Amino acid sequence: MNIQNTLESAIKKGIKSIYNVDVPKIEFQDTRKDFEGDITMVVFSLLKYIKGNPFEIATKLGEYLQENTDQVTHYNVVKGFLNIVISNDYYFNSFNDILNIKNFGFKNVAKNEKAVMVEYSSPNTNKPLHLGHIRNNLLGYSVSEIIAASGKKVYKTQIINDRGIHICKSMLAWEKFGNGETPESTGLKGDKLVGNYYVKFDQEYKKEIEQLVADGKDIGEAKKNAPILLEAKEMLLKWEAGDKQVVALWKKMNHWVYNGFDISYKDLGVDFDINYYESNTYLLGKDVVADGLKKGVFYKKEDGSVWIDLTDEGLDEKIVLRADGTAVYITQDIGTAIQRIKDYPDIGGMVYTVGNEQDYHFKVLFLILKKLGFSWFENLHHLSYGMVDLPEGKMKSREGTVVDADDLMVEMTNTAREISQELGKLEAYTTPEKEKLYKTIGLGALKYYILKVDPKKRILFNPKESIDFNGNTGPFIQYTYARIQSILRKADFDYTNTISDIEIHPKEKALIKQIQNFPLVIQQAAQNLSPALIANYTYDLVKDYNSFYQSVPILGSENKNEKIFRTQISKKVGDTIKLAFSLLGIDVPERM
Repeated sequence: MNIQNTLESAIKKGIKSIYNVDVPKIEFQDTRKDFEGDITMVVFSLLKYIKGNPFEIATKLGEYLQENTDQVTHYNVVKGFLNIVISNDYYFNSFNDILNIKNFGFKNVAKNEKAVMVEYSSPNTNKPLHLGHIRNNLLGYSVSEIIAASGKKVYKTQIINDRGIHICKSMLAWEKFGNGETPESTGLKGDKLVGNYYVKFDQEYKKEIEQLVADGKDIGEAKKNAPILLEAKEMLLKWEAGDKQVVALWKKMNHWVYNGFDISYKDLGVDFDINYYESNTYLLGKDVVADGLKKGVFYKKEDGSVWIDLTDEGLDEKIVLRADGTAVYITQDIGTAIQRIKDYPDIGGMVYTVGNEQDYHFKVLFLILKKLGFSWFENLHHLSYGMVDLPEGKMKSREGTVVDADDLMVEMTNTAREISQELGKLEAYTTPEKEKLYKTIGLGALKYYILKVDPKKRILFNPKESIDFNGNTGPFIQYTYARIQSILRKADFDYTNTISDIEIHPKEKALIKQIQNFPLVIQQAAQNLSPALIANYTYDLVKDYNSFYQSVPILGSENKNEKIFRTQISKKVGDTIKLAFSLLGIDVPERM
């Protein structure tokens, strides 16, 4: 239990004892630097429960704490603020309690704890991953790790959009213009090769439209009747009918794409436990709609289409089956959600990592599942996030609009190389060591820059700004971790002994308090689905450590016990940085 929780419990008892009043919450803040104290209680927030002078209330509570708690040595009152001084013994005892806990802050999965399924990535198999997928993957993976650290079992999943007209466009273009080329014959990743044919289809489609317009056709008619589009639609019908040749081509090209995705995921440092495929799920939900129609959840219009009326919930009417009986996306999502619960009965909730342009879609989906009578709808969450923009001209892009994920990762490594060489920090490294470190720094910078921002906010991502060895950046935190490892390597003494007989420096107290907060931050980040809370906690911890590093001698202290204690604190800060960054999917280098 951290000091705030300990004091809150004691103060509530004191208020009950003195005033015979129960209060729900005690408000604390950091003690101002010009006053003595380790933590400050704000008395003004109690005035709605206790009548009296704030100074007198604070004084009585201060006296109570001093007399009834071992942790409080003395206090002072400034207006309506009770500044509390905590004993050295408390800091020693609480630090020694956590010093040797290997994964401090991480909770094991409790028995009977329901699992959470987190969906992210969910790409189309007609093009490579792009910048939007990077934020999606980083958020989904990090939230999965944070929820797992909070004490829940997690299933990481994606639904791969491997069917539809867009897939047939790539297939048809390769069939027409590919001359049998493969990833092996071209040296291209499979997703890149297939993506090129998606672009090729679009180019040929536009040419045909121009020709049809030149021949006197209306633009709308030309778009609908371009021969290559009609061929793609025919190919989709053949695929749905199980045509062997089309299905074989579909399997071959999808296999190329999956191999390409696997490389991108490995480079990005994300993974999945379960894959769902739209080719297997696109028919799901139709039976549910039929059942819901009988129960009056849905209704049928004259043309045969099936709808749900959500106007009483402040939403619109929503189609769930077209007049020809085919499903729409919401139908598939209904069926897939239900199927996942059938496949994994221990799931108690699901998190969908999808951009904020789909906010309305998920409101509708969750509401439909509620109306269908599924109690677990309450535990469905849309992790909605904003877009990522880049300064113009900073990155290579496809068609001037989409930034390729692989290109961005390579660019980050190159930028890390360039800046590191300018700073001249790595002269003693071998070339392979340098290249590994450039990638660690570059990807760490990318991940941290994206994850430190609240998911709901849009991001303007500047690669060079993200790779800065000062400020709220990944490399700054990585550098501090490496500095701590250097201290530990230089420590030529045993620093494992328990220390309890020195005066604790205020900078050491600040670090112990920060470390104590880590378990609470993990729980808050899991509850809010926000890696930003972990990222910014880590930055605050590192700022406090660097202030400590600048203020007191560590290995240079003449007092042996001080030297041991400060080395122990350094190690625990390093361990906490490493754990926190693991939740963000970021590696930390032992040397920098």
